[in-house]
Amino acid sequence: QAALEITARYCRNEMEQYGRCVAASPASWQRDCHRLRLSMSRCASTHPIVQQIRQDCAEPFAAFEQCLKENQASVMNCSDHVNAFLLCADQV
Repeated sequence: QAALEITARYCRNEMEQYGRCVAASPASWQRDCHRLRLSMSRCASTHPIVQQIRQDCAEPFAAFEQCLKENQASVMNCSDHVNAFLLCADQV
């Protein structure tokens, strides 16, 4: 929980912009939001706790991203993957 709060504190603008972009472009978010995703990743990668989460939770995050690719029109199908990733991040 603390690590996610740190990410949100330092990268809130990037996270919100990316989230709004994904929500606004359900069919083409991967193409339309790529630049915002990179911006969020760059921001997050500068913080040690976030780096630890990315290392320790790489597998559930990769599964979440794969789910998003396979469910571009209905990203809500990936809620189980999100929960698995958040559960992992809470344990870091």
